[in-house]
Amino acid sequence: MDISRAEQRILHVLARGGHIAFEKDDNGRLEQLRCMTREGWGFPGLDLRLFRKLKRKRAVSSRNGGPYRITRRGLELVRSQPDNR
Repeated sequence: MDISRAEQRILHVLARGGHIAFEKDDNGRLEQLRCMTREGWGFPGLDLRLFRKLKRKRAVSSRNGGPYRITRRGLELVRSQPDNR
């Protein structure tokens, strides 16, 4: 399965230890999403449409109401990228 460049960027951040923090409104619906790196920095480019695509592909999941993290399926989808460290 091929994934878009935007999905690839988000999955790469998650594969390196990041997570997706979210806030819900009073009705329990997702109101705001933030992709956070392992170091705690915000990563731009995540919107509700992209998040739903990743959930539909089962690339991210949440456990016990915690932040969304990458799944094994997501690790299979992400292509390796060289680090600039």
